Amino acid sequence: MGPRRRGDGRGVRAGDRCPGRALGATGEGGPVSPPPSAPAVPATQVLDDHVDRLAAALPALRAASTTLARWGAVLAVRLSAGGRLLAAGNGGSAAEAQHLTAELVGRFDRERAPLSAIALHADTSSLTALGNDYGYADVYARQVRAHARHGDIVVLLSTSGRSPNLLSAAVAARRCGAESWALTGPGPNPLAQLSTEAVCLPGDTATVQESHLAALHMVCRAMEIALAQTDQPERSAPLTAS
Repeated sequence: MGPRRRGDGRGVRAGDRCPGRALGATGEGGPVSPPPSAPAVPATQVLDDHVDRLAAALPALRAASTTLARWGAVLAVRLSAGGRLLAAGNGGSAAEAQHLTAELVGRFDRERAPLSAIALHADTSSLTALGNDYGYADVYARQVRAHARHGDIVVLLSTSGRSPNLLSAAVAARRCGAESWALTGPGPNPLAQLSTEAVCLPGDTATVQESHLAALHMVCRAMEIALAQTDQPERSAPLTAS
């Protein structure tokens, strides 16, 4: 009989592992006991803790209401005059950026004219081309340079406040004469320092994201209140056959 070759189905050399078996401390194949695990925590306790963390963040959100109300009033003036809002984030923060722009192009809870707002991650062709050609750190900054004009608003969302592509976007906004507003996790952090203004909210990643969504809704509510004081709501014209 010739020498056995690995993979020919006739044998396994010392040190090779067989599917479904692990080598014990003596080198003999046999089942390995899993490491001891901590006592299971009831799911209800985990969820209660989640709510407790969110409740702990609410005082900071309430303390930010003056800033958020002012942001809403500024948006009412700038966007109704033809200005634009750009929004950017990564992961869950990107979803919240797009949530904000949808509220502006559509409506929050009042009928009004549509407002110009762009979520920078949503143009996947531009995003992937810029990432491929310039690197991911520049995917938002280059779009800010393309779209932002003096007096426009760039909203940057980050739970860490340290994402390189958002830091670059804040710098680009300043160079374009646009204002950058940051919503971040605990401060101080680099994004808050680079932005024109920032609201930093406490908590873990999930708590910060949930607080950011509430903050965005507060800005939208304040903006629509300001618009209602100066404008009549837009009424949709009936569709007619061409």
